[in-house]
Amino acid sequence: MVTIRDVAKESGFSSTTVSIVLNNAPLARYIPAVTKKRIERAAQKLGYRPNQFARSLRSKRSHTVGVMVFDMTDPYCTLVLRGIENTLYQSSYLPILTDVHNERSRFERYLEMLLDRRIEALIVLANWLFLDINLLGDLEKSSIPTAMIGCELKTDSISSVIVDNEVGGHMALEHLHSLGHRKIAFIRGPKSLTDSSPRWRGVRNCAKECGLELDSRLIMDLPESRDPMSSFESGHKLTEELIRQKRPFTALLAFDDMSAFGAIRALTRAGVRVPEQCSVIGFDDVATSALYTPSLTTVRQPMEAMGASAVGIVVDGINGVLEKREISATHRKVAPELVARESTRSVL
Repeated sequence: MVTIRDVAKESGFSSTTVSIVLNNAPLARYIPAVTKKRIERAAQKLGYRPNQFARSLRSKRSHTVGVMVFDMTDPYCTLVLRGIENTLYQSSYLPILTDVHNERSRFERYLEMLLDRRIEALIVLANWLFLDINLLGDLEKSSIPTAMIGCELKTDSISSVIVDNEVGGHMALEHLHSLGHRKIAFIRGPKSLTDSSPRWRGVRNCAKECGLELDSRLIMDLPESRDPMSSFESGHKLTEELIRQKRPFTALLAFDDMSAFGAIRALTRAGVRVPEQCSVIGFDDVATSALYTPSLTTVRQPMEAMGASAVGIVVDGINGVLEKREISATHRKVAPELVARESTRSVL
């Protein structure tokens, strides 16, 4: 490893002068420009790189942000992580990514390890997370700027970024209603999942506004699971059950894209053509939605923007800590967007 002494020898200046220049110390403003250039050329020639670990020890800053994901296999994560990584890169922070596999003990251990590495902020991507008060307590005790994506938290210390699920649920049913669908089946989210209640509230509000009666016999609930991929199998099984009831429906509104994919699979196997005989709409707009056959109509969460927003919140928090100003939690709710594709059409 090339050291400051090597650069000093190459440039002909003292190690102290070289250190002041390469570390851009306050005294550097008193050093002539020609001297600085000579030192910088020598450093470049030798391939000198500053010891970031030593710098962080001196400055008590690590320029790292912990990113905790509850299940990396969830397709929802991909674009959110892209938004987080890209924005951290632009802000000159290094992400340290951990996947806690939906395990409480792993979450606690990783949080401890991240804090030991002196991260300056924490972002938690809470997909399919069933929150409990103790988990919130662990986060609040960390005393660093923290933002959670996917869960709306009523706390003064943990910020949150979520999509407006109520608007999204309203948007999905409004789309089907505008196409002339009146006999609509529903696959709702698990009751314990924080997205489920507001999304269903949006559906009910839209139904009330449109004068649409919801048939309780056409309403199914996804079972609780910590495996995000389980919604595909559950969507398939629940749709098979709807078909067995022989209760006619011309459209199906699924809780998310994965359960919508499962529903389409079940309908196709039962000889029901999508969208000619039954329209299907999902929620999220995961990457495969546009590639599915038929391509899936869905309510898009602006996932990259949500990741970027969380980074903006914690970076502002880091700056607040450095400037010794009081920082309070920020709670942002972003607007969803309807993406109409091939899986929905007007009633024939």
